[in-house]
Parts: sequence; C-alpha cells; structure tokens
Amino acid sequence: MSMQRSGADAGVPPTSAALSVTRERLLRLAPQGRAAIIEGLAASFDRSAAAAGIITRLQLCHFLSQAAHESDRFRTLEEYGGRAYFARYDGRRDLGNTQAGDGVRYHGRGLFQLTGRANYRHYGALIAVDLEGSPERAKEPAVSLAIAFAYWRDRGCNEAADADDVVAVTRLINGGRNGLSQRRRLLALAKTIWV
Repeated sequence: MSMQRSGADAGVPPTSAALSVTRERLLRLAPQGRAAIIEGLAASFDRSAAAAGIITRLQLCHFLSQAAHESDRFRTLEEYGGRAYFARYDGRRDLGNTQAGDGVRYHGRGLFQLTGRANYRHYGALIAVDLEGSPERAKEPAVSLAIAFAYWRDRGCNEAADADDVVAVTRLINGGRNGLSQRRRLLALAKTIWV
C-alpha cells in the first residue's frame, strides 16, 4: 500500500518531526549500515535538507532510498573494486578523465557514487571543497551528503520525486535503470518510516 499523500496536500512540506532523519530511522531503512555513515548522515541531514530543497515527504523518501541503494545500504561511501576495475574509467572523456590514472583517482565515491574528474571538479566547486585535488574527501559522510544534495538539486530530482516516479529519479541519479527493483523496495520501506 502506498503511503503517498494524495490531492492538495501532496506537495505540502511535512512537519519537522515527520521529516527528521535520525539514526534510528536510518537503521530501519538500512539495518546493516555502517555506524560512521549512519551517524554522519543523521548529524547533519536535518540542518541541510531544506536548504538543499528537500522539503516534502516524497522528496525525502526518494532521496534516502536512492542514497541507500547507491551506498549499498549505507555500508560504503566508495565504489567496490580495485585498481584494475577502476581503470575502466580511464580515457572516459564523458567523465572528464583525460589524464592517465584518472579512472582510479576519480572512481565512485559518496552517497551517489560521484565518478569522473569533471564531476569531482564541478561538485567540488558547488560545495566549496577541492574534490579534484583531494578526491578522498568525497567519502567523508558530511562532504558526501553535501555532494549528494548538490547533485540532487543540479539534476532537478525534486519534480520526479514529487511525482513519485522512481524510474525517472533513478535515471537522474544513475543514468539508467540499474537496481530498479531494489530501489523500489527501499522506497516502499522509506515511505513506512517517514509518514
């Protein structure tokens, strides 16, 4: 059963208690999440969500379900793989990887697995952190959350989230339909937590 609001109140911001992202709620969404990631998100999410434009229940649920999927249910803020695997990103001009070793240096990190030199440069500038010069910072929980909020805004995800369109949100976050069934399950669960 969908917990989506209907009619005139669908876009009404939830009360602060309903929107609150706590350690306990995040653990209900992702029981196996790493403590450092969960606590880092809970510590700064509420302060930053409204400024990031995440103000409705659906926006919150879509954001958190996408973040949970991309971070392996808050178990990692770094893409799985090693040097040989990350080398597949070398030479990817669409990612801005123009120098030898860029694939390894700018592999996926953060809640939404930021990938590529150009993205590290762009989102670093948006959050005023030199991610291009210090790519490891993208996996710090607070920095990762700031990147994810900037990415969410930059990609215009709120409209798709408010339409409760998980396929559209997934395309905006991931570029395709990767992991769509798990993203749907996480979204359904999030809607039972943030009511």
